[in-house]
Amino acid sequence: MTRREWSAVFVATLGYFVDIYDLILFSVVRESSLTDLGYQGKAKLQYGVLLINLQMVGMLLGGLLWGILADKRGRLSILFASISTYSLATLLNGIVESIQGYAIWRFIAGIGLAGELGAGVTLVVELMPPHLRGWGTTLIATVGILGAVAASLIGEIFPWRVAYFIGGGMGFLLLFLRIGIGESLLFQALRQQTNVPLGDFLQIFRKRERLQRYLYAILAGAPIWYVVGILVTFSPDLFRESGLSLIAGRAIMYTYIGLSVGDLLAGLYSQVLRSRRKPILFWLGMGSLLAIAYNLFPFSSAEAVYGMVFLLGLFSGYWAVLITSAAEQFGTNLRATVATSIPNWIRGSLVLSSLLWNGFQSLFSLRESALATGILLYVIAFYAAIQIKETFGTSLNFVEKD
Repeated sequence: MTRREWSAVFVATLGYFVDIYDLILFSVVRESSLTDLGYQGKAKLQYGVLLINLQMVGMLLGGLLWGILADKRGRLSILFASISTYSLATLLNGIVESIQGYAIWRFIAGIGLAGELGAGVTLVVELMPPHLRGWGTTLIATVGILGAVAASLIGEIFPWRVAYFIGGGMGFLLLFLRIGIGESLLFQALRQQTNVPLGDFLQIFRKRERLQRYLYAILAGAPIWYVVGILVTFSPDLFRESGLSLIAGRAIMYTYIGLSVGDLLAGLYSQVLRSRRKPILFWLGMGSLLAIAYNLFPFSSAEAVYGMVFLLGLFSGYWAVLITSAAEQFGTNLRATVATSIPNWIRGSLVLSSLLWNGFQSLFSLRESALATGILLYVIAFYAAIQIKETFGTSLNFVEKD
């Protein structure tokens, strides 16, 4: 690998670390920040839900915005534009004095957070040799996901405003490390062609086969956020009837440590087997068995549950392989649009997972409802993963044509 390729991996990795730090930090400091702003009881819960929903809406919009711009203007410029956006918003989250200001900057932070991973992954896979791409994206995910661990620790040690300042400061510091990074040569060559549409999101819907490629990648990743957003985030509620007292922040921390290890192992497995699809299917299989056990097994201690959420995180750690596969399946004129929007649609799938979980609660207990939701999601994900094309080592020098 050249210095240019290493520089791209390095900056994309650190960018994703800060990205995940800010994404998780709000969940860590939500209660303390809203209490400090003067909210209690139902009002605190109500505004907490509002803020996280605004962040999610921002991410869904940002996923489309940054992806389209990265295919029109370039991967590198959008990578740093997204980092600048969420870094500024994170800093300003630390000085808010009202719920209105908090809402505005969480929404803008969501927009910024949506772009870094997709732009970084697209840049890395287009710069690196085909047989090494998996190592680059694995490093991005393995190290980047540890930003959640940093957010959990810093959010508990420091006042909430200081925790936001640290996140914003890390982002701006990262901008000074961009020396030596160059734009994707594939994109530069494509930009000289005037007859190829760049970043046309509607192009995804003009061919059934292309739309299926897009949807299969989203559906294959839905169980990841089912695990994080339901099984782990609501672990205190799921096990309250069993008499166990769990701390959601601690469960999230162990889960993200597992996700980091899982992404490393899945990336290694992908490189050794020279396959993207095989590790996705294996991780889904193991994850489904663990999700069933999690919802059925009568745990006797909080420590046992923390151990299980680590394993759930480990076998939900096929994120890097899945996003790499998605980027490799689409032409250079749509690659960044796809690689940026798919991760955010996967995150957004948590809304549908939550609706399913709530719907099943009219028939079953909380854990039984989580089990039914998981079985449905994993079955759909298995089917989608089987349909995903094998892309290991494939050339990325092609475009999508109508």
